[in-house]
Amino acid sequence: MTPLAASRPGSPEAPNTRDWHGWALDRAPFLVACLMLAVIATIYGSKQTGVFTLDELNLDTAAAMTLMLAATGQTIVLIRGGIDLSIGGMISLGTVIAATRFTDDPATVLFWSLAILALGLAIGALNGLLISVLKLQPFLVTLATWSILNGVAMIILPTDGGSVPGWWIGFGYLQFLGLSSPVWMLVALVVFWWWFRSTRLGITIQATGSNEKSAFLSGVSITRINVTTYALSGLFAAGAALYLTTQTGSGSPTIGKDYILPSVAAAVIGGVSLFGGRGHLAGTLVGAFILTLIGNLVFVLKISSYWQPVASGIILLLSVLASSIADKAARGRMR
Repeated sequence: MTPLAASRPGSPEAPNTRDWHGWALDRAPFLVACLMLAVIATIYGSKQTGVFTLDELNLDTAAAMTLMLAATGQTIVLIRGGIDLSIGGMISLGTVIAATRFTDDPATVLFWSLAILALGLAIGALNGLLISVLKLQPFLVTLATWSILNGVAMIILPTDGGSVPGWWIGFGYLQFLGLSSPVWMLVALVVFWWWFRSTRLGITIQATGSNEKSAFLSGVSITRINVTTYALSGLFAAGAALYLTTQTGSGSPTIGKDYILPSVAAAVIGGVSLFGGRGHLAGTLVGAFILTLIGNLVFVLKISSYWQPVASGIILLLSVLASSIADKAARGRMR
């Protein structure tokens, strides 16, 4: 059976025919992440009033949305079996272009927003092409691209600054039915993933991440999959840059570096395998919320901020352990 057939629902090897033990092991990392989020939220709620309200949901989602967008693209790449460090450079470049080119004219903002998204798509596609044609490691290719994009960003705007229109900043605070625009963006991400994972492209990316050789023998174009995967990552990184400007109101040639490792951490915490072939966006979104709430928890507990990376590291280690157990169990069932 080909990887594509094995991945389709209803096939003899599809997940819905596995025993309960296998089902639980496959989802162990995600379940652990949900448990971590529940524990953190409970502790946070016991120390801070109004945590379990729509207002707090709006605030926390707004704070986590840049990471969620960046991590969405990273999740797709990780499921493919790669990694994308260039999202840091794309986020930085996107913010400085917006901060230096946006005006009060909506048409100008629309033009440059589409240009930033197109640039992210093109840079990502170039990453995928270089990885496939030159047979280079994704880590090295995207590291080089990150450096180039970061350098271009510093040429355009050497220091933090610039500005975006006030109405653009206001987008991040719009509300509908009591929910802010970032919450609706979160809903859109969930809907996107629900659709994407059932498409032939989504199925093929996961199958290729599981076993690239088998996918190739099944007729899958590895070059096309790499180009598409990294193009999507670049697109989401560009979207993260645009959203970030609604929060900061300015541009920064170095701010993107703050989202590279957290985007990977959010995905891994949520159960995405670093070896490719396994993961869901729901877990990544949970991981992004965990990383965001840790900062809030450190603040309300009046603990030194130096403890925040320590807590994040511990949570990441536990997540990697759960993911390793799931990977070993999966390999054991395949024998």
